[in-house]
Amino acid sequence: MRRNPALLQQAIAFHQDGRVPPNTNVLDLDAITLNARAFNAEASRLGLTPFAMTKQIGRNPDAALAIAAGGITRFVGVDLDDCLAAHAAGLEAGHVGHLVQIPSHSAERAAELHPEYWTVFSIDKAVEAGRAALKQGRVQKVLARIHAPGDRFYPGHEGGFEASGIKQVADQLDAVAGVEFGGVVTFPATLFDSEAGKAKSTPNLATLTRALEDLRAAGRKDVQVNAPGTTSTSVLSTLAEAGATQVEPGHGLTGTTPLHAAEDQIEVPAVTYVSEVSHIHNDRAYVFGGGLYVDPVLGSTATHALVVPSGGELADAVELPVEMPAPEAIDYYATIPLEGNRIATGDTVLFGFRVQAFVTRSHTMGISGLSTNNPSLAARVPATGLSL
Repeated sequence: MRRNPALLQQAIAFHQDGRVPPNTNVLDLDAITLNARAFNAEASRLGLTPFAMTKQIGRNPDAALAIAAGGITRFVGVDLDDCLAAHAAGLEAGHVGHLVQIPSHSAERAAELHPEYWTVFSIDKAVEAGRAALKQGRVQKVLARIHAPGDRFYPGHEGGFEASGIKQVADQLDAVAGVEFGGVVTFPATLFDSEAGKAKSTPNLATLTRALEDLRAAGRKDVQVNAPGTTSTSVLSTLAEAGATQVEPGHGLTGTTPLHAAEDQIEVPAVTYVSEVSHIHNDRAYVFGGGLYVDPVLGSTATHALVVPSGGELADAVELPVEMPAPEAIDYYATIPLEGNRIATGDTVLFGFRVQAFVTRSHTMGISGLSTNNPSLAARVPATGLSL
């Protein structure tokens, strides 16, 4: 409300004239471009190569073009579908295979994108990447996903090579036909510390630094160090000092990392989730869901929303607590206790989630021209990133 009221006001207007349906993440494309430009400028100053992550904004093609307009033209695909959507939107393949490895029978499809770097967790996966690359008449640079005792990984994210043996791993990867060792990667290199209210480096970042030192001691040059996680402009200098060469902004481009919720950053919040009141029952307003995903990285926290009466504006909004569906439930609705508030069917409801559209059944829509007071609404796109 404080940093980007124009987005909220226009989302309200477009919802109330029927052009933005509920269950839609509305994106401020101008703000995304400015955020990307600021990020890219600092990355360039520090000698870092940025790859844009678009899964959290539903791989929206209009947002991809807005990111490219800000100077970040290459993407990282968290999985193969992410890669294909970003490529179709016009971005170049910078990094594939991380966090999700490329499936065995999809290696040739991934190789067709001619990615600059391809992360592998094992020699088996390197063989698949090399075989597919050779069919494209090229040699594929691969990043080795590494780990060491004490590193932090989300459950289900584990995998990769032991960092202590990185010199031997590099030699083994170079011996694979069609593959050239390119560097190392981990996730997360940075995490938000909710108690301190700051983004802090994880032990994983030190693991990357040690691996880089080992590789340099073995005579290897031009080693790429990919260090994703809670990546915004403010953490870039720390990553560069640790030896990182590649960074992967996602929520940094929409101003929605946990750090942005704790203190103002250079990036402006650029997304709001639009819903509406479906019906009233037992003194509760039922609000359409479909994208009611609260990222667990934030921990247990209360959810609030803005409710705007039909015909109203942002100045008429009332901020109210929301009872979210249980994480294991299908999010058909959230509920808002009335508690004396006048809420009616059709009222606009705005949320400020740390969005992860690609794991929901929500849609995305971009608005351009907000910075020039000439708003224009782009197409509605499902979470696959492919236009309806």
